[in-house]
Amino acid sequence: MGKNAAVAVKGVTKRFDDVVAVNGLSLRISEGSIFGLLGPNGAGKTTTLRMILRITVPDEGSIEMLGQPLTESSQDRIGYLPEERGLYTRMKVRDVLLFLAGLKGLGDHEAARRVDEWLGRLELTSWSANKVIDLSKGMQQKVQFIAAVVHRPPVLILDEPFTGLDPVNAGVIKDIMLDMRRQGTTIILSTHRMEQVEMMCDSICLINKGQSVLDGELAAIKRSYGKNTVRLEFEGDGSFLDRPELVAAINHFGAVTEVRLHPDADSQEILKSALAHGVRVNRFELMEPPLNDIFIEKVAGNGHA
Repeated sequence: MGKNAAVAVKGVTKRFDDVVAVNGLSLRISEGSIFGLLGPNGAGKTTTLRMILRITVPDEGSIEMLGQPLTESSQDRIGYLPEERGLYTRMKVRDVLLFLAGLKGLGDHEAARRVDEWLGRLELTSWSANKVIDLSKGMQQKVQFIAAVVHRPPVLILDEPFTGLDPVNAGVIKDIMLDMRRQGTTIILSTHRMEQVEMMCDSICLINKGQSVLDGELAAIKRSYGKNTVRLEFEGDGSFLDRPELVAAINHFGAVTEVRLHPDADSQEILKSALAHGVRVNRFELMEPPLNDIFIEKVAGNGHA
């Protein structure tokens, strides 16, 4: 992207007894971007994040943040939303946020100003005197989000940030993330929600079994696959898709069907087949494959890009 690296992970390996959790991983995360760290459960994502956070230390390799090796003070420049929530549930909402803001170096007056501003922005002001344990999961998630961003960190790590949020609140958090990126914050997003990654991320790294199997700018990755997927809506019998010489895979989504073609297949042959079977086609769209399909292909095949 031509930007400086906010985070550079260089040949990092981490072992736990006989298990190699991360194996020679390298990442370059550009400043002011949203970077998707993806992979199946157990792939090494959380271990990688914990090394960037300096919670655990690599056995081999090195990590730099904003051009400097990680130090004790690096953690004050990172905001972290963990997948496992870490709030003091018996404390009152505003008190716990003031306490956590203080740990990040904010003075009492500034901490109070920012906490109150965020509580208002996320519609939590009326709950600020309640104990965390009395809040719904979605509200607790919003409180945890405030704790991650209240000190205005230049690097923000979000592990499954949309968990427990209804569509309205997920949209609010998404808009805040995009606003923070516009202001120069670097966001590392780890999630299983591929549609969020596809809409928001500039670059991604897909890791499996501790190794990178695909990384780079998301738009370039999708372009590299070409427009090999047909999105169909049709009325009638779907047997016209029984063309193994053309069709590599079929994904049914009820009203919509996505058909992945073999590399040299002509998409028009699918349309001809539908018409020959007397099927009414209401939608026929040739498109790049969804990120979800690329993810499944890479993980299932365990191939290297």
